[in-house]
Amino acid sequence: MNNLIEFHNVYLGYGKKTVLRDLNFSIKEKTFLGLVGPNGSGKTTILKGILGLLKPLKGSIKFSKNNLSFGYVPQREVIDEIYPLNVTDIVLMGRYSLIGPLRRPGKKDLEIVMESLSCLDIKELANYPYRDLSGGQKQRVLIARALAGDSSLLILDEPTNGMDLKSEKNIMDVVQKLYKEKNLTVIFVTHLLNLVANYSREIIILDEESVKFGETQNILDDETLSNLYNIPVNVIRHSGQTLIITGETQ
Repeated sequence: MNNLIEFHNVYLGYGKKTVLRDLNFSIKEKTFLGLVGPNGSGKTTILKGILGLLKPLKGSIKFSKNNLSFGYVPQREVIDEIYPLNVTDIVLMGRYSLIGPLRRPGKKDLEIVMESLSCLDIKELANYPYRDLSGGQKQRVLIARALAGDSSLLILDEPTNGMDLKSEKNIMDVVQKLYKEKNLTVIFVTHLLNLVANYSREIIILDEESVKFGETQNILDDETLSNLYNIPVNVIRHSGQTLIITGETQ
């Protein structure tokens, strides 16, 4: 696979404060990348650098494609809930760059919106006011919006926050299915190590002193995670599944 995004000696931060130093890694095209680390380790900062929302203090972030299309789901997004937007209106926002200015959504756009809602198991909410939804439902709507944009790169920042196990698995299975069927590049941030272990093909692990990058099956091990979180961590692989638990095993 070709490199899609390359970090060359990148320093990222806010104002005069440097958060991450000397980042050197490449994200391959059509990979499924998990970004994991303790709270405050800089996971969202890296995403902002990729999205162009944060310019490097030093170094460069290079893209192999000039017309790279992003589908981005942030941790939290503030939409002005004074306006009576329903779920379909919100998800249609993911189509705006494709519809073009001064044009109305067509039949295909609405079909894709309904398909995206179905993927997230919220098709029945299509005509509900967005402002009346629960926090978890709003999160699903925003993920559906990103999926509706026909993006070649899907970026998800903590995509399963506040969701039960069934909804969490459903969303990740949907993302994985889209990754495989549409040849997407997927980058997702999570604090849930078992999600990274079972879905990501490659992984970036951040801590206060280093950045570890590589194939998930090679880099995700007891020693690395125990050192990262300063507690005993065990990685157990069985029947194609990976389980990460804390504490000593007997």
